[in-house]
Amino acid sequence: MQKNDFFKGVFATGIILLIGLVAINGLMGGDEIIVPNRPTFNVEDVSYRVAVGKPETALFEGEIANSNEKGSNELTVYNQNLALVKDIRELTLKKGVNLVQFKDIASQINATSVFFKDITFPNTFVIEQNYEYDLVSKNKILEKYLDEEITIQVIEGDQVKEYKGKLLSFKDGIILESNGEIISLSNTSKISFKELPGGLLTKPTLVWKIYADQEGVRETQTIYLTSGLNWQADYIATVNSDDSALDFSGWTTITNNSGTSYPNTKLKLVAGDVHTVTSNRYPELYEEYATDSVGSAMPKSFGEESLFEYHMYTLESKTTLNNNQTKQISLLSSNNVPAEKEYVYEGRYSNTKVQTKLKFKNSENQGLGMPLPKGTVRVYKKDSEGQLQFVGEDSIDHTKTEDELELLLGNAFDITGERVEVNSENFGKGFYKYEYKITLENQKAEAVTVKVKENLNSGSWTITKNSMPYDKTTSNEIEFNVNVPAKGTAEVTYTVEYRNYY
Repeated sequence: MQKNDFFKGVFATGIILLIGLVAINGLMGGDEIIVPNRPTFNVEDVSYRVAVGKPETALFEGEIANSNEKGSNELTVYNQNLALVKDIRELTLKKGVNLVQFKDIASQINATSVFFKDITFPNTFVIEQNYEYDLVSKNKILEKYLDEEITIQVIEGDQVKEYKGKLLSFKDGIILESNGEIISLSNTSKISFKELPGGLLTKPTLVWKIYADQEGVRETQTIYLTSGLNWQADYIATVNSDDSALDFSGWTTITNNSGTSYPNTKLKLVAGDVHTVTSNRYPELYEEYATDSVGSAMPKSFGEESLFEYHMYTLESKTTLNNNQTKQISLLSSNNVPAEKEYVYEGRYSNTKVQTKLKFKNSENQGLGMPLPKGTVRVYKKDSEGQLQFVGEDSIDHTKTEDELELLLGNAFDITGERVEVNSENFGKGFYKYEYKITLENQKAEAVTVKVKENLNSGSWTITKNSMPYDKTTSNEIEFNVNVPAKGTAEVTYTVEYRNYY
C-alpha cells in the first residue's frame, strides 16, 4: 500500500468514528434525534431500546432504562456530616450501550465519589455519568413555558376566572398574551400546564451511559459519599447513693437530612476524625481493614471492630432510616461500674470555686472496656424519694479502652477555696521567688479530700518549702491532696523559685 493511501484510510476511519461520537453526544443532550429509516425518539421517554455494538461506535436506537427500586443497602455514617452509601439494585440491560436513570439518591451526593459495579456481569462498565439535579419547581416550570400556552385561574372578588394565553413573564406577577391583549395577573389560585417540560426531574438522578457485553437482569452495586447524614453518641450515668459506682449506658443518635430514605439497610457507624480534603476525594473510605476487637460492654444490638485507625459499630439487625428523621439505637449498657467523686481546686483560675468531678475507668474488668465514641455524658442520682435528679453533664472525646474518664459536673456548694500570694521577691538576672497559701473551707457534715492543682510558670522551677507532700503531674503542674475536716478548714503553703537562664 502506498503511504498516501494509508493516510487516506486512517482519515476516512477517523471521520466515521467522529460522526458516531457526535451522534452519541447529541443523544445525551436530550434533543430529538432523527436517524434515516429509523423511528424518532427522545431520551426523556421511559421505555428503552439499545443498539448492539461497541461503545466507541454505537449509535443509540433506544431510550432510557430506569433502575429498579432500592434493594438491600448498607449505610456507613461518620460522625462528621458524612456517609458512605452502598446501594444494591436489580438492573435490566441489553447488550450494547444503555442509557440508565438511577433515581432516588441522596440530594447531597458527592458526584465525584460514585463507583458502579455489576455484580452479575463484571465486564459491564460506565462510559459516561451525568448528575442531574435540575428539579421540578413552580418557577422552573414557568421558565420552561415562556412563549408557550398555559391556563391560569385567578381570584377576582368572590369569583374564580380562567385565562388562557402565551406566557410572556412571571418575574413580577404573571403576564399573558391572550386574544391579542397583554394581561397582567395576580392572586393566581391555579396554573395548569399541558405536560412536564423536558429536562426537569422530580428527584436528583444519576444518568449513566453503560456498556454491557451481555443482555439480562443483573444485580448492581452503586457506592457513593454524601453529606446530610450524621451521628453522635449520648451517654447516661446513674450514680449510686454513696457515689462509689454508676450504671452506664450509651445511645447512638442518627440524623438523616440527605434527601432520601434508606429502607431495610445495614447500618454501620464510624467513630474517629476522618481526614477529608477540598478536592472531594475520599479513597481511604473504600478500603476496609477490619479486625475483631469486641468489648465486654457490647450489647447484642451492636458489634464493634477496628477500621483503619478508627472504630466501627455495626447494628446486627437491619433498620430503616427515613429522610428528615432522627433515630436512636442502644449502643452499650453496663451496671455497677466503680467510680470515684473528687473535689478539685485550681485557685489560679477559679477564684473560690471547687470543682466536683466523677472519675471512672473504661476497663473490661470494671464493667466497660469498649472504645467509646465522643459524645455527651449526662449524670443522674436518686433523691431521698427514689426519684432520679439531674446532677450535671460533660462531654468526652473518643476514648480507647483502659483510659480513665473524668467528668466535670459542677462546683461544690459547701466547699470553697482561697489562694493568696503571701510574698514575692525579684533577685534580678531571672531569679524570682514566690510564696503561696491556699485555704480550704468545708461546711459539710463529713470530711472531704480536695485535690489542689497548682500550675507553675514555664522555665526552671524548684519547690524550696512546702507544708505537705505534693505530686508532680506534668512539667509545670503539681498536686496536693488536702484532707479538710467536717465543718472545718485546712491550709497548704509552698514556696517556688524560678531561674531563667539566658
